[in-house]
Amino acid sequence: MTIRLLFLALGMCFFTSINAQNKSITIESIWDGTFRTQGMQSLHSMNNGKQYAVLNFNRANRTSSIDLYDYSTLEKVSTILSSEDLETIPSFIDYSFSSDESKILLTTDQTSIYRRSTLGTYYVYNTVDKSLIKVAEEPIQEPTLSPNGDKIAYGLNNNLYVKDLVSGDTSQITFDGEKNTIINGITDWVYEEEFGFVRAFDWNAAGDKIAFIRFDETDVPEFSMDVYGSDLYQIQQVFKYPKAGEANALVSLHLYDLNTKTTTEVKVDKTYNDFYIPRIKWSKDANILSAQFLNRHQNELDLWFIDAKTMKASLVLAEVDKAYVDVTSDLTFLNNHSFIWTSEKDGYNHIYHYDKTGKSINQITNGNWEVTSYYGYDAKTKRIFYQSVENGSINRDVYAIGLNGKNKIRLSSKEGTNSASFSADFTYFINTHSSTTTPPNYTLHDSKTGKLLKNIVDNQSLAAQLSNYKIAPKEFSTIQVNGNDLNMYMIKPLDFDASKSYPLLMFQYSGPGSQQVANRWHGTNDYWHQMLAQQGYIIACVDGRGTGLKGAEFKKVTQNELGKYEVEDQIEAAKKLGSQAFIDAERIGIWGWSYGGFMSSNALFQGNDVFKMAIAVAPVTSWRFYDTIYTERYMTTPQENAAGYDNNSPINHVEKLKGDFLLVHGSADDNVHVQNTTRMVEALIQANKQFEWLIYPDKNHGIYGGNTRLHLYTKMTNFIKASLGN
Repeated sequence: MTIRLLFLALGMCFFTSINAQNKSITIESIWDGTFRTQGMQSLHSMNNGKQYAVLNFNRANRTSSIDLYDYSTLEKVSTILSSEDLETIPSFIDYSFSSDESKILLTTDQTSIYRRSTLGTYYVYNTVDKSLIKVAEEPIQEPTLSPNGDKIAYGLNNNLYVKDLVSGDTSQITFDGEKNTIINGITDWVYEEEFGFVRAFDWNAAGDKIAFIRFDETDVPEFSMDVYGSDLYQIQQVFKYPKAGEANALVSLHLYDLNTKTTTEVKVDKTYNDFYIPRIKWSKDANILSAQFLNRHQNELDLWFIDAKTMKASLVLAEVDKAYVDVTSDLTFLNNHSFIWTSEKDGYNHIYHYDKTGKSINQITNGNWEVTSYYGYDAKTKRIFYQSVENGSINRDVYAIGLNGKNKIRLSSKEGTNSASFSADFTYFINTHSSTTTPPNYTLHDSKTGKLLKNIVDNQSLAAQLSNYKIAPKEFSTIQVNGNDLNMYMIKPLDFDASKSYPLLMFQYSGPGSQQVANRWHGTNDYWHQMLAQQGYIIACVDGRGTGLKGAEFKKVTQNELGKYEVEDQIEAAKKLGSQAFIDAERIGIWGWSYGGFMSSNALFQGNDVFKMAIAVAPVTSWRFYDTIYTERYMTTPQENAAGYDNNSPINHVEKLKGDFLLVHGSADDNVHVQNTTRMVEALIQANKQFEWLIYPDKNHGIYGGNTRLHLYTKMTNFIKASLGN
């Protein structure tokens, strides 16, 4: 067995001494806000680059304000707007500026539709004349101000509208929108979930054209969920959901001209039989629109530039991969019409520079490491700012590099997870840093050298508070499994005794490109794991093959066989850990949520001689039940790859169950449908296998609200104790 330990230094303010740590974490304390961190909400860098705005709430009188701060001093300069000064709305929960900062869009209330989509009530505040205009009487979607702030476009009832903020007139620009049939300018369910965006329309720089995607869902099969609520009869929620191999919405790209009030469909000089349009974006030229087209297998991505005057489309860039091409949101247009692009075409995600025709100028970053975030380009200094894992795959750092790929400098200095928010002119950046021993802290830096200028928020009160709790260090290491060095962390009881034998609970997610083993501050699962550790359990997490930030080859090895190599790695890792004298090999459990639930089910069934118990929360039990975009990206269609779908789906291995199994789902999960669990339950029953299962009524994929999480984690804790002892 090869385990190379990479222990992190323990901060003295956090782990002072075992004797000082006498308070126990309870499930109640995890969910009552005891360990909540402070941050900076809705930070907006002003165009002058010298100031930034933050949304602040006054909990005493339930008002909100947008306050202006100076970067150099961090002192409050003024209040741009307070809800106390507005007669018609008592408070607002979010805001955004128009490009010229003359208007502020205020969000006063929102209700969720799905994971990212919302309906809300919005107002536009004029910073010059102090006027306030309600955008629409009905709740609307994705209101977006034109660049000069004189108009606002939004979605309503699957159609697009434009309101003229000068005249007050509202124009409807599409008319065929219909629920579960046609959507204009707002994404359908599967685009929202898997391509990560809702607003499928965009203003050009001149504010006289709107590009939008139209979704024809006519042939997409419907899925329905019963929502029980508190009424006498349940409500049936019906929506279009394309499962793997089924029909997708037919998409088309359109341009609306506000001057001529005409809509034109964009045609490209290539025949696509079945395709996606996962991104559209106007360039700095008001007449040049970019659009990314992706084939259904998602292994061919084309970048098109469309001339809005001639409607001619030019293929600028084409990427092909034997597995899949990741869609990028990093496309950035420079003043000379060249552009920045990110791609993993050399085996790692890196930054590239192309001219306006798509001819390569240079690869800006290079190395056996991944760029994880692209922050932007400073035209004055000709520098690009980005985040990467070049300081180790469990860490994140902020860097600057010349457009020519030279003069790279690391701007962040503390080991752990660093992310940056830059001022509009790239003079300053606010760095957010955390590690497994340091809660999030926000600091102001000079972007030329990364020099620390001022501390903003440090969460030291939380760190001091936690010094009184029984917090055990998270030990990072690598473990050699199936010929690969896999990242791992382990949490041992604070009073760990190597001569004793402890039960082991493994946690993982394991989905393509994901990462759980990271040097960052605690999430709620970490606190729960700490609670279990203080009760005598060892916790381990291993990122197996298929996870991210170690190169495309490592990530894409699972192509066409989701659940094969990932499960093999978890089983083998459990065997190696179980061979340690301080771990009881007869008491090893595993748990996970969503993809992690898919994995924990598989691990228990296929590793029935290794795992004694598993908990699967909201699991996929067969990839045939999941959506087209995610599933087919990694598996192609079930018609093409039936064996890949069936051989590694836990629903087809239920007869191997020997240990204790807890299956949990929310009945209103629009993402991983409760169908996955009900079909698994039926398969287990017909295999005459005993198990436990729990359905949370009307709860979605996150299974939260009220006491729900408290109840769920209490249930899981009790199940672990009953199965693994202690």
